[in-house]
Amino acid sequence: MTNHTSKDFESELRTLRERLATMGGRCEQQIATAMRALADGDDELARQVISADATIDRDESEIDELALQILATRQPVASDLRFITMSLKFVTDLERIGDLATGIAKRARELNPLPPLDQHQSLLMLAGLVQRNLRAALDSFVARDADRATLVITADVEIDRVNANLFAELLAHVASNPSTVTRVLPLTSVCRYLERIGDHVKNLAEQVVYMVRATDVRHRPLPRST
Repeated sequence: MTNHTSKDFESELRTLRERLATMGGRCEQQIATAMRALADGDDELARQVISADATIDRDESEIDELALQILATRQPVASDLRFITMSLKFVTDLERIGDLATGIAKRARELNPLPPLDQHQSLLMLAGLVQRNLRAALDSFVARDADRATLVITADVEIDRVNANLFAELLAHVASNPSTVTRVLPLTSVCRYLERIGDHVKNLAEQVVYMVRATDVRHRPLPRST
């Protein structure tokens, strides 16, 4: 590459990294706002989340286009190629996280007119675990830190455990008091959405490990820290 071309390539890669980080931050905000809409019974916040999902969809399309353009025009190799191909998967998981946050907001609008159940606090705890793991995954991406990404992957086990316990509590609640079914069913959906977000966060972390170490850990034992 000439110096000019190399500088242009570096600028494009930097733009791609920044766009991914911005989209990730937007997804973080969507989850936080959706959970606040549920906790506070705020329909306006729920509507904001639903409306903002279009921006995340637009992010996905534009980032995909940028990544494919770089692949076609720069013919990257080695770590640059891993980063660009990873970004095409990364953006898909982020878009799905945005969709699931929208799902939480829709369930919040169903639940807000109804009396709250005791399980609301357990649900907020689950959401907190998911949000912290998403923040850690995004930080590992920005820092290119495979060790931190590995911790995100292992933390998903705790998210699954909390989700299973909460789901069992909700089912027991409706079994003992069938009149709560109209409140329990939307809450089980929120549990399921949060657990799926956790799965997508785990995917993000696995992609960071691949980007940094050139190791696919999706169906293999995690690599040891170096």
